[in-house]
Amino acid sequence: MLKMIMKRNKIIYLLASLMLVIASCKDDFLQEKVDLTGMNEEVFKDPVMAQAYVDFIYFLFQPDNNGQPFIHHQTGARGQFTDDFTQTTDELAGESDWNKPWATIANNQNHALQYFAERVPANGVQNNTWTRIRQMNLFMDEIDKHGLPEETRARLKGQVLFWRAFQYFELLRRYGGVPLVLTAQNPIIEEGSNANAVPRSKSSETLEQIVKDLDAAKSMLPDKWSSSADWGRITSGAAAALKGRVLLTWASPQFNRSDDRSRWQRAYDANKEAKEILERGGFGLFKAGGLANAQAWENMWFVQSNNPEAVIVYNYNNVTSDQTRRNNGHEQAARSRELLGGGSISPTKQMVDAFPMKDGKMKGDPTSAYTYDPNKFYKNRDPRFYKTFVFNGALWPHSANPNFRQWTYSWFNNAAQANTLQPNRYTETNPNSSGIYLRKATNPTASNGLGNFNVSTTDYMELRFAEVILNLAEAAIGIDRLDEGLEGIKAIRERAGLENNDGSYGLSDAVGDRDMLFAAVLRERQIEFAYEGKRFWDLRRWMLYDRHPEVNTLDRLGMEPINGTRRTGYWIYVKKSDGTPYVGTDNPLIRNNAGNIPVIDRQPASYPSGITNYDEYLDYLYDNYFVVKERDNLDPTTNNWKFTWFNEYYFFGLHQNILSVSPHLQQTQGWPALTGNGDFDPLQ
Repeated sequence: MLKMIMKRNKIIYLLASLMLVIASCKDDFLQEKVDLTGMNEEVFKDPVMAQAYVDFIYFLFQPDNNGQPFIHHQTGARGQFTDDFTQTTDELAGESDWNKPWATIANNQNHALQYFAERVPANGVQNNTWTRIRQMNLFMDEIDKHGLPEETRARLKGQVLFWRAFQYFELLRRYGGVPLVLTAQNPIIEEGSNANAVPRSKSSETLEQIVKDLDAAKSMLPDKWSSSADWGRITSGAAAALKGRVLLTWASPQFNRSDDRSRWQRAYDANKEAKEILERGGFGLFKAGGLANAQAWENMWFVQSNNPEAVIVYNYNNVTSDQTRRNNGHEQAARSRELLGGGSISPTKQMVDAFPMKDGKMKGDPTSAYTYDPNKFYKNRDPRFYKTFVFNGALWPHSANPNFRQWTYSWFNNAAQANTLQPNRYTETNPNSSGIYLRKATNPTASNGLGNFNVSTTDYMELRFAEVILNLAEAAIGIDRLDEGLEGIKAIRERAGLENNDGSYGLSDAVGDRDMLFAAVLRERQIEFAYEGKRFWDLRRWMLYDRHPEVNTLDRLGMEPINGTRRTGYWIYVKKSDGTPYVGTDNPLIRNNAGNIPVIDRQPASYPSGITNYDEYLDYLYDNYFVVKERDNLDPTTNNWKFTWFNEYYFFGLHQNILSVSPHLQQTQGWPALTGNGDFDPLQ
């Protein structure tokens, strides 16, 4: 939407100023003593102004300028985007509020997620959950009253209802049921009045309202917008796809402890309909004609309009100086500091290990056609591996150098350090922390000449067509349509370019086994959607952090918990031809000031006998001059730190800041209330 919003920036920011002029708050986040009804009725008479209002709602849900939408989630009370949830997975290491040790669960600690709400600060309303809902409710309250044509109103209402459902789903999957506020409350209330004190609805009631809004949006919106200027607007297929995601979450163990098949059936029906509507509108898996599958998969991020994969998409622009600037910060964050990037995204060894071999079998599987060599961990992997990660010696093209190779090797500056096998000299001046970089969604033609990769227009797809296929596959498995579920996973693997040696793209062992197929679809999501902000929600909805006393999905699916583990990375250090570690001050693989190469030239003028290309030469270097060692200093290294998960996080509690001003709100079970413990059951 941002490209379209740019065209109407004056209108949008006029609306912004009107909508955020407010008074102070007395005592309840749903009892704001504010007046957000400052929208003149002319807004709802003029289709351009009414559309601008809707466009502003889109804007409220967008990640920050120069944010990192691929790894960031909304975690703060004011909708701040952070990587805390991604760090609470196997994708990124580091301490977050939901993986660090706490003495006990407490409602005054940061692990009581504050996304739910905040008191309105003295300096005015912020862009947060309930201000967004209020602005959408104001629109719905007024839009039918002022004479706009029915078709115009329907298109506008459909978009607003979608975003209201989107917002309530974000609350539902974090907390369970929440207050359902569907009309704009009177901002001026009598002192002591409880008129706006809305209690939490059941999770089931919250779900049904989300579904109702999405069904209405689906009926009001087109399958595809006719004008290219409307690229990125929500379609009927997007509403149907979000409904499919919502109902799949409702069918998953987080909410569905008894494995109720009727919930899986409902999710199946919704996702099947979503796929049909999207295909009718021209959506589908991105497959660029004439390109190898892996290259097509990589290029899907850089199609700026009419991308068939992009069901729900956040558009970015290359504006650098005005109020509509919205550049994607992912490129700059992912690129190495050697290239003037931020070098701040450090994938883990655990994610590298999750990718299968190129025949779809997991590494070490004796039935695979490919033997896994831990010293050449990059060999014969899933084609997506090479478009997701940058390892030592891998190509990482950019506009100024399409043949650039990223080196991440290290060595030792003295013999004593060599004895520790923990290198302390690096080929990079400021290497990232894990020894491997994130390539996914970095553009091979990106320029570091303008803002050091900062001015990136790479779109972020919040929901891709591939997810619709895997949502449908998972729901099909849930209702015992096992062959259909397998076909969905196979479609994703076929598009990725995996070999199909066993007729099932490496999944023949799972054929006919419901739990093994559930595990297969979750592993496929882990690979296909790596570093797209999906892993946290999948681990949580399937309760895969630790063995749960009520529903032990880990053992069902044959998986191991993250709880109690440490995320690790790589040291790749140089050894000499005699096998001993290289010790010295000069880079061992490039010519020094004296004109000598201490060990071997990484870019030789000619190859050794029997080697005909650089890929073979890189293998030669790994075989003879590189040692690959697991690196365990990504997570905190003091006090025997290990990933610590509390099962209470499957439904977050309300923070004391909210409970103290909204005593009518029930606390979530398992979390302390103001007095005693919470009694709100999120499973109802």
